[in-house]
Amino acid sequence: MLAVSGWVTASHWPGAPPRLASLQELRSPPVAGQPAMRINEPAGAGPRVAATGQQPAKPGGLHSAAPRYAPAVRYRPSRVQPPAAPAYQNPFRSVSGLLAERVDMGADFAGTGPVYAIGDAVITNATASNGGWPGGGWITYRLTDGPDAGLLVYVAEDVTPTVQVGQQVSASTAIASMYNGGDGIETGWAMPDGASAESEMSAAGGISGGGPFPTMIGLSFDHLLTSLGVPAGSGGQSGNGLLPPGYPAVSG
Repeated sequence: MLAVSGWVTASHWPGAPPRLASLQELRSPPVAGQPAMRINEPAGAGPRVAATGQQPAKPGGLHSAAPRYAPAVRYRPSRVQPPAAPAYQNPFRSVSGLLAERVDMGADFAGTGPVYAIGDAVITNATASNGGWPGGGWITYRLTDGPDAGLLVYVAEDVTPTVQVGQQVSASTAIASMYNGGDGIETGWAMPDGASAESEMSAAGGISGGGPFPTMIGLSFDHLLTSLGVPAGSGGQSGNGLLPPGYPAVSG
């Protein structure tokens, strides 16, 4: 007699090869009041998650949700910005025995050592011999940066130029060597063409070497120098002439 075990083979159509039962299909005998358990599942294992990815229902019909975690936030310390470099610097910071004298068409000083440009500029005149000034030196440069960009500065008398016309300079460039020739030096605002001091222009009152002093344009440049740490010139009285538009104001 042919006996076919129900747990060895599965039922099949006549003529079809027998199909072995999958282990997944073998179940342990049901226990009263409990669902059947697959034999390859450990005792106490929870219900499987449905193929759709849906979480099994909790009592009361609520579904558990997978925990979510906020991404870690990296701390990035803010960078401290370095202070901005000043537009202009003291041109006499390396002069030995610097002595402030009177303010006339510009500001007069005595001493020896290198004279620097006050800021970024281009040299427009550079000669050691100029008959219009005692001692002869005459250097002018046009400022290319800062609040007074476009204005011309002159350095005259007991100076020897160390730069050439057309040279780009900065506050770290020594443009002249100041020597003790008995006259000292004078520095101030120059005419737009660099021919002489701005005080001689009609817009500034047309005041030349004969005075009256101090001129308003001279006090304007002296005020700029003192703001950079240069000793103030000895003027004492109110300015003469005019202060053209575009030049630094004179403080009270």
